[in-house]
Amino acid sequence: MTEINLSTEEKIKAAARTIFHKKGYAGTRTRDIAEEAGINLALLNYYFRSKEKLFGIIMTETMTAFFQNLTVILNDEKSSLDQKVEQIASGYIDLISREPAIPTFIMSEIRNNPAGLLEKLPFKKLLTQSVFLKQFNTAVQEGRISEPSPIQFLMNLIGLIVFPFIAKPLLKAIGDLDETQFQNLMQQRKKLIPQWISDMTKA
Repeated sequence: MTEINLSTEEKIKAAARTIFHKKGYAGTRTRDIAEEAGINLALLNYYFRSKEKLFGIIMTETMTAFFQNLTVILNDEKSSLDQKVEQIASGYIDLISREPAIPTFIMSEIRNNPAGLLEKLPFKKLLTQSVFLKQFNTAVQEGRISEPSPIQFLMNLIGLIVFPFIAKPLLKAIGDLDETQFQNLMQQRKKLIPQWISDMTKA
């Protein structure tokens, strides 16, 4: 009985993840999730009392998964600042290639409920207490980096990774690219982004 319940619950969560990532909270109906999961609405309501509760679970899981690797990378004492940039670029290009709806989903929910996200996930603490910040400040003090703001540094890095995926339909149309060609460009950016970041911040 437990295995059946667990299977049904996971099926609902997988369906909810798909629909929420595509449509966001406001655009999703519980009926959409039930249809995606192949179950009736009453069964969905039995497992998850409301759309809000189910969304909260999916949002937390999505954001945790998205930032979990970032936390590990930013706090790795053995890797240099340059190596951290390489790992972030490579890891997140691969992640978003597998889950292309995540950036738009996160952006939508950051815009709609920033306070809720900050409450669930301590982004500020992640940055201010990280090994990355210590390494960055040391590099600035030693004159190896000309940009003194770690926020500007991270905005440049994250923007270079995420923007092409958000603008994917436009970029494919402008460049007359098929899916394989677009993905090849993204793979090339694993090497290009660290070079660009280095050139932008080099003293």
